[in-house]
Amino acid sequence: MPILEAIILLIVLVLLSNVCSHYIKKIPVSLIQIALGLLVALIFAVKIPLETDWFLLLFIAPLLFNDGRKFPKQELWKLRGPIFANAIILVFVTAIVGGYLIYLFVPRIPLPVAIALAAILSPTDPVAVQSIAKRAKLDDNILHLVSGESLINDASGLIGFKYAVAAVTTGYFSLTQAAGDFLYTAGIGLIAGVAVMFVIQLVRDFLRNQGINDVIFNVAYKIMTPFVVYLVVEELFHASGVIAVVSAGIVSNTYSNTQVLEEMPELLLVTEKTWDIIVYLLNGIVFVILGIELPIAMTDSLESGDISNWTAFLDVIIAWLVLLSIRVIWILIYESYRKLKDHQHVVSVRSAFLAGISGVRGAITMAGVLSVPLLMENGKAFPERSLMLFIAAGVIILSLLVAAILLPLISQADFSFLTRGSDPEQEDLEEEEQEEDKDQRYLTDSEAKYFLMQLAVQAIEEHRREENQQAAYDLMLSYQLLMRRLQLKSQPDDVLHKLLAQEMALRQVAFEGERDALIKMLEKKFINTDEYYEALKHIDQLEKRLAHEFNAKDRWWSIKRLYLWGHNLVGLVKWWLGYNNINSVKQKRIDIETAKAAINALSKHVAVAAKNDEEVNRQAIYHLIVSYRNRIERIKHPKQKKQEVYQQQLEGLRVAALAAQRNGILQLVGQQRITKMTAQRLRTYVNYSENEMLLVSEDE
Repeated sequence: MPILEAIILLIVLVLLSNVCSHYIKKIPVSLIQIALGLLVALIFAVKIPLETDWFLLLFIAPLLFNDGRKFPKQELWKLRGPIFANAIILVFVTAIVGGYLIYLFVPRIPLPVAIALAAILSPTDPVAVQSIAKRAKLDDNILHLVSGESLINDASGLIGFKYAVAAVTTGYFSLTQAAGDFLYTAGIGLIAGVAVMFVIQLVRDFLRNQGINDVIFNVAYKIMTPFVVYLVVEELFHASGVIAVVSAGIVSNTYSNTQVLEEMPELLLVTEKTWDIIVYLLNGIVFVILGIELPIAMTDSLESGDISNWTAFLDVIIAWLVLLSIRVIWILIYESYRKLKDHQHVVSVRSAFLAGISGVRGAITMAGVLSVPLLMENGKAFPERSLMLFIAAGVIILSLLVAAILLPLISQADFSFLTRGSDPEQEDLEEEEQEEDKDQRYLTDSEAKYFLMQLAVQAIEEHRREENQQAAYDLMLSYQLLMRRLQLKSQPDDVLHKLLAQEMALRQVAFEGERDALIKMLEKKFINTDEYYEALKHIDQLEKRLAHEFNAKDRWWSIKRLYLWGHNLVGLVKWWLGYNNINSVKQKRIDIETAKAAINALSKHVAVAAKNDEEVNRQAIYHLIVSYRNRIERIKHPKQKKQEVYQQQLEGLRVAALAAQRNGILQLVGQQRITKMTAQRLRTYVNYSENEMLLVSEDE
């Protein structure tokens, strides 16, 4: 497949996987990506050619650099001993002991290949580990331990994997030489990564002092950093680019300049969002490629005469059990030693088992195993490469499945976990749920946004004058539509059906008011019979369309809905071509009079309901009245005739609305009605709204 088409296909599948995860919340998005890749490979026979060098550069460098950027430095320093023991010693114990055990249980895999397989299976997905550990309510010490370990073991696992693969391809391995090479590649990689990162930072500071301080340039400069660091350390110093990008990421996070933040506050925000997109796509692409590669690995492994289908799947389970056992035993030994030393109770097997299951395998494992060369230096095929790929893919899938199924049962908490590349905002929401569980007085994001929009509408109403009524009603209507979406989205089904029924009843009251107005205009001979039926037909069609939308809001694929869409399209074409049975002047008068009649009908309905102590949906009534007033203002004062004045009025009202929303956030924070994360997201939302307004005003 041509590379350009392959890239487009992979990105489309990643996006599709996240759409699916919105509806299938209990299945990790990584499993959905694997399934989509497998489906495409089976149906369309898609193959993705992989080159080891560019695969490591494109996927491993940015993913590990991003891990380093988000490294929890306080946790690292507090538990630096056990974290590095887990991340380095445990990885090599897993590689050697686990590799030997895999070799014993799966003798067809040579020992060096088994060690390479165990080494690349030792790294755990950091986002998944932290997400699981927090939701499973592990002991704080174990939580920090597995979280910190997961951010370092990628590098050590890849180095161990690299040496094991080199031993297979060259057919030569010397423990003394390997130890010396490891010290050189790791040590020089660490030093070179820090040094190159400092040079990159100094060059950036120099360019900024020269006046080259464009935000887009600086973001692109930062994004290129891990690729430059990896290439420089690998090509010039022949050291570990993996260690280099991790250390560079930690340095980039530690290195800060207050003046930069003051001069360019938007740089941090744009950079973080750009990194989120990159990690999101790269991580998803790795798992989609895994799904695409599965048929090849499965075909080569399962169709060979040396192994049966059940044996291949048993090999996957054996490899996973070996890795799980080593991890659980290690945590039990470490925690037992620490707690006996501190004269505390010994850690429970349940906690150690939960910590072991939390170590799901992710993108780094897949990126590494996919980089295994097809041929050795002597030109022969890499031994059991397809089975190695099959077992690695199987362990990744099995670890995700076991975590998704067993963790909620063992921890007695119903939750879904995230993986690297998941939506960062969803990760914040997962953390915030823990805080909200302790105190139910906090508003959700939707509730807080709804409150802010109510304040915005009140501010617009206060600033509404005769000369800016059209802009005011346009803006109020926009807010009302957003509020209605939030309201419908956040309500349970029974409440939602009640609200929809109330709103439909109110709309029918308004429609009856419009019909009464048409009858009066016909009696006064302002319109003739044909014009009356034409206008009445329009009201009837609108009522039918709204009734269908209210009764089948989720059945967007229904035949009737498609018919209505087509009917609306035909009506739009007729309007565009000027096809109308009523002249434009009379049509405007009809629209104004029917809108006024609808408002009067709604007002009378509210008065009667108040007199009879009946409950009414005041928000829905207000929304309808604003929409009818908006119709009147648009007919009376077409904004096309004085666009500049209209835009100025609109911007002034939006400024007042945004100011009211900012004050509302302060009010909610002061009353402790929202969490800090919710307040941060609300401020970001308001800032985005303001920036969008400024961008629109600049374009016009």
